[in-house]
Amino acid sequence: MPHLGSTAHLRALAVAALAPRPASTPRRAVPAERVVIVSASIGAGHDGAARELERRLVAAGIAVDRRDLLDLLPARVGRAVRDGYHRMLVRAPWIYQRVYNSTERAGGGGPLARALLRSAEDRMLRALPADTGAVVSTYPGASRVLGRLRLNGRLDVPVFTYLTDFSVHPLWVADGVDVHLAAHAVPAAQARALGAQDVRVAGPVADPRFRPARAAERSAARARFGLPENAALALLVAGSWGVGPVRQVAAELRECGAAVPVVVCGRNEGLAEQLRADGIEHTYGWVDDMPGLMRAADVLVQNAGGLTSLEAFAAGLPVVTYRCIPGHGLTNSDALDQAGVAAWIRDPSDLKDVLYDVIDGPRGLLQREAAFALFAPEGQGPADEIARAFGDLPPFRPPVRVTRRPHSALRGLAATAAVACAVWVGAVGSAVATTGSPTGLMHAIGHSLDPDDPPHAGKPTAEHHS
Repeated sequence: MPHLGSTAHLRALAVAALAPRPASTPRRAVPAERVVIVSASIGAGHDGAARELERRLVAAGIAVDRRDLLDLLPARVGRAVRDGYHRMLVRAPWIYQRVYNSTERAGGGGPLARALLRSAEDRMLRALPADTGAVVSTYPGASRVLGRLRLNGRLDVPVFTYLTDFSVHPLWVADGVDVHLAAHAVPAAQARALGAQDVRVAGPVADPRFRPARAAERSAARARFGLPENAALALLVAGSWGVGPVRQVAAELRECGAAVPVVVCGRNEGLAEQLRADGIEHTYGWVDDMPGLMRAADVLVQNAGGLTSLEAFAAGLPVVTYRCIPGHGLTNSDALDQAGVAAWIRDPSDLKDVLYDVIDGPRGLLQREAAFALFAPEGQGPADEIARAFGDLPPFRPPVRVTRRPHSALRGLAATAAVACAVWVGAVGSAVATTGSPTGLMHAIGHSLDPDDPPHAGKPTAEHHS
C-alpha cells in the first residue's frame, strides 16, 4: 500500500472526511407504515431476535424490513469485522476478554471507530424506505449509528434498541435512542445505570415453537433424534459458531454420570468430528429443529447466555451455565444467575450435584418458574411496545439526494481509503499492544470503539467472575 502520510494526518483526514453533515431539507412526506429492524450477522443471536420481532410485528399488521449493519459498512469492512471476531473467539478467547474489559472501562467510542460508523450513516438513511415509521436495533453498533442520526436531526422517527443480552455492555446504550427494551429488571437496571433514559422491561422474544413438551412429544423427539428413551439428557450448546471448551465440557458431563451429553456444534463441523472421535455419541452440527431437540432434553448446558438460553426458558428447560466464554459470556452468566433463571456452576466439583438438582430437584422447578415469569403477557411484549409507539407518528422524510460530480465521488473513495489506511496503520499497533493480536481491533470496530480508548469518568464497570 502506498504511503499516504503520517498516522496523525490520516486520523485527521478520516475524521474530517466523515464529519456529520447538516440535516437535509425534507423532500416529501408519506404516511408511516413500516418498521425497519437493523441487526448484524455476528453469531446468530442478534439476527434471531430481529427475526422474531419481525414475525410478531408482521402478525400485528405492520410492514417490516430488515437490514444488516455489516452490509452498510464501506469496502467490505463488515466481513472483516465478522471474520476477525470469529477467529478471536475460537483461537484466542483471552484476547477477547482483554478487549471486552477495556471497552467496558472506556464506555464510549474512539475517533477511528466513530469515523467508521459515520461512514454508514448515509447508507443507513438510504436503506430506510420513505414510509418508515420506526427503526429497531438489535446490535450495539447499529444503535450508535441510529442514535447519532437522531441527535443530528437527520432521522425524525423513533429509534428502539432491543437488548439481546441479559447483561448490558456500555456500548448498548447509545445517545439519541428513544427507548431501550430489556428482557428483565436486571438488564434494565444496568441500562439505566449507564445513562439510558427510557428503559422498559418487555420480556424476551422466542419463536413460538419453543414451548413445554408433553410426555408423548418428549418420547417422539427422542426417537426422531435417535436418543435414549429413559436416560437423563444434557443438551450442550455453544452458539452457531461452536465456541468455547466444548470438548472438555462434553467429557466432564459424560464422566460425572448425571446426564448423557447431547452436543450441538452449530456450523463448526470440525468440532463435531473431534467430538465423535472422542466417543461422544450424540453429536450434531447445525440443527434445524432445535425446538424438537429441546423437547427431548432434561437440561440445557450453555456458555454464553444468548438466544438459546431464552429459547430454553420458553421451552420449560432448566438452564445451567458452565465454563462460559469470556466477555459477554461472563457478564451474561452473572446476570442470569442474579435473576434466578440459570444456575452458574463456577466450580467443576459442583457439576454433578447441580445437574441432579436442576433435573429432578427443587432448584429446577424454581428456575423454570422464574424463567416463565420473564415472558410478558399477551399484548405487553417488546413487539407490542414498538407497535404502540408506531401509530400516529410523523412520517420519515428522506434526505435530498445530491448527485455528486466525479471529483466528489473520488473524494468519497479517498476518504474511505484514508479510513482503511488509518485503521490499519494507526490502530493496529495499539490493538496489538493492548490485546496481543490485530484481531482485537476487529472486535473493537465491531463493537463501535477503539481498544485504546482512555477511560471516561462516571462510567461503571461490571464485575467479572471466573
